[in-house]
Parts: sequence; C-alpha cells; structure tokens
Amino acid sequence: MAKIKKGDLVQVITGKKQDKGGDRGKQGKVLDVIVEQNRVIVEGVNYVTKHNRVGQSQRGTKTGGIETMEAPIHISNVALVDPSTKKPTKVGHRVEEQTKDGVKRTVRVRYAKKSGKDL
Repeated sequence: MAKIKKGDLVQVITGKKQDKGGDRGKQGKVLDVIVEQNRVIVEGVNYVTKHNRVGQSQRGTKTGGIETMEAPIHISNVALVDPSTKKPTKVGHRVEEQTKDGVKRTVRVRYAKKSGKDL
C-alpha cells in the first residue's frame, strides 16, 4: 500500500531552507504520483520555467512562450502531514473489518502516527 497518494497534504523535509530560496518546510497538496520513478508533484513546490516553442493553432492564435510549472520531487524528500497537528509524521497501516452490503472485508487503512514531541 502506498504511503503517499494523490490529494494528500505533504511537507518538504530536505533541500535548501526557504530563506535561501529553497522549498524545505513548505506544505502542499500532491497533484500527481509517478510510481515508476518514485516521484511526486506537489502544488506550489519545486517551480521550474519551461520554454515552449511558438506555434499556431487551428484558429490562428499564437501558442507557446514561457510558463512556470511544478516539477517532480523524489518521494523520500516529502513527509505526510498529520491532519490534527499539521506537522510531518510517519505513516502506519492497520487492518480493519469493513462491511459493505452485508459482506465483510478486511482492508488496510493508513493512519498518521504520533509526530515529534507529541509522544
């Protein structure tokens, strides 16, 4: 079971500090998970400028130019944020019984472990 999924709130835990122009400490929502490369795209983190070639669409409008977009970041450089404390935390799994239409199933559920000094 994946530790980080699309839509999760994560925090960058490595890299340059924010006062030096980096992204460490920033929190954002996961926009996409690239499983093959172990990378995630986080909203508002790791901005890069992409230069697109100028072209012309069917209607005659110009396309292209310089656009700013989020680049992937390695999954080991982010940590899931505990929804109650808003701090980065580790993820655990537990097995629960779930009933749906009278049928019992066992499912693995993610939960946020106690983080930092909250122990």
